[in-house]
Amino acid sequence: MAKVITGILKLQIPAGAANPSPPVGPALGQRGINIMEFCKAFNEKTKDKSGFKIPVEITVYKDKSFTFVVKQPPMSDLIKKEANLKKGSDNPLKNKVGSLTKAQLMEIVDQKISDLNTNNKEQASLIIAGSARSMGVEITE
Repeated sequence: MAKVITGILKLQIPAGAANPSPPVGPALGQRGINIMEFCKAFNEKTKDKSGFKIPVEITVYKDKSFTFVVKQPPMSDLIKKEANLKKGSDNPLKNKVGSLTKAQLMEIVDQKISDLNTNNKEQASLIIAGSARSMGVEITE
């Protein structure tokens, strides 16, 4: 028999740095989840992605057990890392803050395609290029 789902939590937690302090502890504690068990499992799964805030979707069951799915880092964070930026442009139409090559764009596509709503790499590159443009990052050959 399938477990009964009582809730789904979506959080963004620094990779490899989950701990029982807010916001993780209170969000999990009010649903009766073993906080330390989650923190250890999350940290183990995300230790290779340090430096990013990782989106995680936690499914809570009636018997207080849980499962979680770790997503890829946000697209803006991947673009900023690849273009060596601290932040995007305040006015992306007038102020360009960086550039990405097509090869760098395809590296981001390879990482992020599992979280996008397409399996076509060409379409995924257009989605990511649009996000880069809105941050003031140009795509070059």
